[in-house]
Formats: sequence, structure tokens, C-alpha cells
Amino acid sequence: MSLTRSAEATASRTADSRWLELLARAGFIGYGIVHLLFAWLALQIAFGTSSDDGDQSGALRTLSAQPLGKFLVIAVAVGLLAMAIWQALEAAVGHRAERGKERVTERLASAGRTIVYLYFAWTAFKVFKDAGSNSADQQEALTGKLMTSSGGRWLVGLAGLVLAAIGVGLVIYGAVKRFEKHLKTGEMSPKTRQLARRLGMAGYIAKGVAYGIAGLLIIVAAVKYDPEKARGLDAALHALREQSYGTFLLTLVALGIAAFGVYCFLQSRYRKV
Repeated sequence: MSLTRSAEATASRTADSRWLELLARAGFIGYGIVHLLFAWLALQIAFGTSSDDGDQSGALRTLSAQPLGKFLVIAVAVGLLAMAIWQALEAAVGHRAERGKERVTERLASAGRTIVYLYFAWTAFKVFKDAGSNSADQQEALTGKLMTSSGGRWLVGLAGLVLAAIGVGLVIYGAVKRFEKHLKTGEMSPKTRQLARRLGMAGYIAKGVAYGIAGLLIIVAAVKYDPEKARGLDAALHALREQSYGTFLLTLVALGIAAFGVYCFLQSRYRKV
């Protein structure tokens, strides 16, 4: 028990460290920039002018191609890694203000965010090293390999269900404004709080729609044994564009993702870290 308490105390001190807080807040700025570029790629898909992946890896490659782009991408990777460490510590010993089931739920959510931030940090590192060419093609190849393995189609289908569930969860999270509990709303002016609320709602709902469609496409790929349909967010945005009023709907999603990017900038200042 003493070792456990000692480990928790060490983790708690690390979570409360000033340097980790500064890096995590910088990470939100990088995360916001990635989502603004992601929204720009989604708009290009909406109007049929996209030449890159319509997802976060495509956004990072777009950033990498700019002046000082390599430096910016590695800075984003460092910030996202700091965010992952922060959320991992929150999952281990954090959310002490909550009690019972609510604390368990928040710690599980932090564990999920840890995985997301680690994935994007790794993606940024691969872009920096020029190791990733086309994320959609890589995902299709991975899905194809899984489908040929024993029980692979079930794993692909399960991954699709998880992604679709995350999408639904993000929509609900945004609609009920649950994100506000993680903000220092007491330090905001009434106008800033209203802006954060609107940006957060639009951003989480838009991301939820995109992830939900991506999850459904992966499920369809597993059912129909068609890896080409399991191409992640890029395919989800293209599928949305092909629907009736698709350009209009995808433009709304792109604007929502852009709203999430701006919301990330607000989080860098007002997020409880």
C-alpha cells in the first residue's frame, strides 16, 4: 500500500508541475492549428478541389509544407505528447474533485484522450520524418491484412463500432455542453463564456458526425469484406459529400471542425490543467 501511495504522490506532483502545464497549454494551440487545417481540407473536399488526405495527417502534411513547417510539426508533436502525459496522469490519479462513478467515468475519458493524443503525436512525428505517405492507403492495407487473418473481420467490425460509438459520444458531449465543466468559466467574461459554449458545441458535434460516419464505413467494410471502404475520416468526408446536399452538409461539418480549432485556442487559456 505504501508503494502505491508513493507512486500516486509522485504522479500527482508531476501532474501539478508547471512545465507540464505550459507544454499542455501549448499543445492545445497546436491541436487547434491542426483542426483548422483539417477544416480547410474538408472544405476542399466539399468543393472537389482536395489533393491530400482529408484528415489530421493530411493537415499535418499541409503544415509541414509551409515555411518553418518541419519545426512547427515537431513543436505540435511535443505539445501533443505533453497533453498525452497530462491525461495519462489524470487517468491514474486525477479527477479528485469527482466522486464515485463520475470519477471513474472521467478517468476512463482521460485514458481515451491519452490514446488520441499519443496517436496524433506519433502521426506528427511520422510526418516530420517523412515516414507516412498516405494514411488512407495505409489504413486500407492494414484493414486488408486484418480481414485475411483469423477473426480479423470481427476485429475490424469491432473497431468500427468503437469509432461510431465515439462519434455518438462526441455529439452528445457537445450537445449537453459537458465540456464546460473542464473550463475555468469563472475567469471568463460573459461574452467569452458564450463564445466558448458555441464553439465547443459546434466543434464536438461536427467531430462526432465525422467519426460516426467513419465508424459506419469501417463496419460496412467488415460486413462486405471490402477494405477499400475502411479509409477513415477522409472516406467519411467524401461519403458525406456524395449525399444529397452533400456540399452544404460537408461545409457545415468543416465549419464545425474549424470552430473546434478555435475552441482549442480558448482551452489553452481556460482549460483546467
